[in-house]
Amino acid sequence: MPVNRNALIRYRTLDNCLRNKYRKWTLEDLIDACSDALYEYEGIDKGVSRRTVQMDLQLMRSDKLGYNAPIVVLDKKYYAYEDPDYSITNIPLTEQDLGKLTEVAGILRQFKGFTHFHELSGMVQRLEDRIHTAKTKQPPVIDLEKNDNLKGLEHIDALYQAIIKKRPVQLTYQSFKAREAHAFTFHPYFLKEYRNRWFVLGIKKKNQPVLVLALDRILEVGESHEAFLENTTLNLADYFKHVLGVSVNPHEGPEEVDLYINRENAPYVLTKPLHHSQQLVEKTSNGIIIRLHVQLNFELEREIMGFGDCIKVLKPHKLKRRIHDKMRNAAEQYEKELNLTELEHSITKVKRRGYAVLENMYTSKEVGKILSTITRATEDQERFRRTDALFAIRGLLQELANLKHLLFNSNLCTLIREGLGADYFLTKAVYFDKPPRSNWYVTWHQDVPINVKEKVETEGFRGWTNKAGLVSVRPPVEYLQSAFTLRIHLDDTDEQNGALKVIPKTHFSILSDEEIAEIRETTEGKCCKVQKGGVHLMKPLTLHASSKTENNKHRRVIHLEFNNKELPGELEWLEREEIV
Repeated sequence: MPVNRNALIRYRTLDNCLRNKYRKWTLEDLIDACSDALYEYEGIDKGVSRRTVQMDLQLMRSDKLGYNAPIVVLDKKYYAYEDPDYSITNIPLTEQDLGKLTEVAGILRQFKGFTHFHELSGMVQRLEDRIHTAKTKQPPVIDLEKNDNLKGLEHIDALYQAIIKKRPVQLTYQSFKAREAHAFTFHPYFLKEYRNRWFVLGIKKKNQPVLVLALDRILEVGESHEAFLENTTLNLADYFKHVLGVSVNPHEGPEEVDLYINRENAPYVLTKPLHHSQQLVEKTSNGIIIRLHVQLNFELEREIMGFGDCIKVLKPHKLKRRIHDKMRNAAEQYEKELNLTELEHSITKVKRRGYAVLENMYTSKEVGKILSTITRATEDQERFRRTDALFAIRGLLQELANLKHLLFNSNLCTLIREGLGADYFLTKAVYFDKPPRSNWYVTWHQDVPINVKEKVETEGFRGWTNKAGLVSVRPPVEYLQSAFTLRIHLDDTDEQNGALKVIPKTHFSILSDEEIAEIRETTEGKCCKVQKGGVHLMKPLTLHASSKTENNKHRRVIHLEFNNKELPGELEWLEREEIV
């Protein structure tokens, strides 16, 4: 029974509708969907009759076309597939189909040797394997690279049709960086696949930059009634000529990139070039040097990084430096990983003597991001202008909310969850910057006061307003014994730039001024040196002090306090933030 093109469009439309589990389809809905599809693909605007769609459904249910579709009617109104995984596109091939496909494969095989048909090689082998599998009922013997879970593939046909028919589309798109999706008219010109991920090139409006959009970030493709903007300036065939991947900077030209590849990996690069511009510059006893003529972009860096220590960038210098930084940051991810055994020992030390130092909590890159975030915020806002020798930002995470995800990296979250306890929450966050040769220092003391939201009289808590205008209270000792202080060091800290000195085993009680003076006369304080990216973990009642900065180094520290006790009565922590 011959099937014309309009019927195939209707069958495919009905199949797509019935496979949609998130909507109920009445007969009228199916008629509208088929009418819309015929108008979109064939320009037929007279619609589809009720009888035609009913006959189509009956034909799909039958064996005439080999579909045997399990179409059922629910509640005497809604059409659906009884088997939610069924689709007419998954039906087995008939003997007639296999015969036709065999003929097609034979025709295509004849073209494989021609220069203009090199790309047919994989396609022919895939088709032949599909025919062999269908005929013999045996497993496939060839598997070409694919990603069945890739999102956005359902948009390829709609975008392809829009390109060849020169029609704009209405896209709903959300990039990885965007907080919400945006809808706009898009004029597509070109589809591009790179490593199983699909992209579409086009523009939004006239005289605007060219956009390359990832199909997996497209949420919806709809019709647009605007006039199509023809491509009059872009040479689509050469647009991606000088790049690996899809990241093109139209304002930059290609550069010569020289790469050294060691002897073990040289054959892989020679037999599968990194880019069509690749040239062999030199062979040595230890490897090869190749040259690429490409733009510097993200995909190039990722390709180079994929070889690990088997490759080295020789030029240009800016790419060499960037890859070096990335490799160093990658190594730090492994070097600066919190060891649970070390953490257990450190918590034991803190409970026994009042303090411990955990090095390698933050990578250099993480420290750099934290400092740059603080620097940008303090430069942009007047209230953060430095007024004294010690610069501080109180309520740090309330002032700079975007700092939280940088501070609470995997190491710090592990420290809190496994070391302190999952019931601990943040009660204070302050940033301190003690500049070079600062005269600012702190005498020996315990961190007794805590900050609360407002002055409330509660038994056991004595309150007052401190110099910074914050309401402070003196809590019972059990609130301080359950607390922990974490000081994140953003600079190398020693005695020359104001590292803390502590006196061990002074954290079990609140000491009077006389007791502190007596301890100072009989006990020598210990200097807590901390490397950049390390954490000084301490009980707040540990007797401690800081000296003046005598050298040309900053001492930048983020001071965090944690507790697991709620305040009694109407008292509330000034800062209370759940972490784990």
